Amino acid sequence: MGFLEHIPGTNPIPRKPRHPHALGVGVLGLHEGRTLLLALSRCSAAYPVAGCDLSADKIEAARRELPELVTTDDYAAMLALPDVQIVAIYTPDALHADHVVQAFEAGKDVICTKPLVNSIEGARRILAAGRATGRKLLVGQSTRFFEPFLRQRAAFERGEIGRVELADAHYVHRMDWYYEKSPWAATDTDWVYLGLSHPLDLLRWYLGPIREVHALGSTSQLGAEHGLAGRDVYVVNARAQDGRIGRALGHYGAHELPTARNCIELLLWGSAGTSLAQYHDMRYVHTAPDGTEVTEDHLYAGRHFYFGSEVHGMHYGEFAHYAEHFALALIEGQAHQPDLEEGVETYCLMEAVRRSASSGMPVALAPLLREVGLTS
Repeated sequence: MGFLEHIPGTNPIPRKPRHPHALGVGVLGLHEGRTLLLALSRCSAAYPVAGCDLSADKIEAARRELPELVTTDDYAAMLALPDVQIVAIYTPDALHADHVVQAFEAGKDVICTKPLVNSIEGARRILAAGRATGRKLLVGQSTRFFEPFLRQRAAFERGEIGRVELADAHYVHRMDWYYEKSPWAATDTDWVYLGLSHPLDLLRWYLGPIREVHALGSTSQLGAEHGLAGRDVYVVNARAQDGRIGRALGHYGAHELPTARNCIELLLWGSAGTSLAQYHDMRYVHTAPDGTEVTEDHLYAGRHFYFGSEVHGMHYGEFAHYAEHFALALIEGQAHQPDLEEGVETYCLMEAVRRSASSGMPVALAPLLREVGLTS
């Protein structure tokens, strides 16, 4: 079954009829996870059951918005709820491996926000736990589930782009606000796992497994002001296993120029056509068969579904799309993307980029894939 067969259309926000086999969702981490809880009203195959957080204020806010929600500050207690069949994890990156393994061992399937993990040990642990328990996981790569990127993918799957010969992806976004809400981003991780995970995932989606990367990285003034231990400016060249190439750019201390470049863009040059998907704008630009340039703009029609308001806000529509995609795949016994193994492979891609930026030399992925247990 193709990726897009489990993606619903962008219907108005009113609740859809519940699927007869809909799955209950428990969310761990009620900052970004609150968005998923509210987004589930746009789904038919998944619905909110429980929320868990250490913050009493976040629990109280969730209760006000969803009075029937079971709330707790005890993750084990939420895992013990029989009505929670999917656990959605939105905790700091370094905690993802522990939380995923606990959910698998409790018999739950998992949605985990990106990055899936940010360490070799974590990647090895979740892969082993998934294989031992047979539980399923979806990586919450939200960009894949935004309207222009869905349209671009549908066109690709129809053959309108042909064979992708060059992929160019970027995510450029000033991150003052992120340091304020998540100060651990300055000291406990690297932006290769945060913002750069979006364009790297897009390269992997279209080019397939990546053979090697050559990356350059530096630290912006904003990053230095926040005591950033890693890098927040990246340029990455990637070569796929089949020899095709792509590029990913990231800058998380930039002064944005949104009329010139959207925060996230994916430009595909194919053998049969060229296309561009954009975020936060909802434009999909592509060549028609006669070479005419066509612009599709879904913002007016889709802004309430995706953003919940007239302005560009949180990821409600994207989260709804990936929750529905995953829940339907579980119900119907079908494949979903990106799954656990692809998520671990993409972690290896991010780690290869980090190592290449540190050394200034190309880094092959094969040793990393062996190290985490994806290949022998």
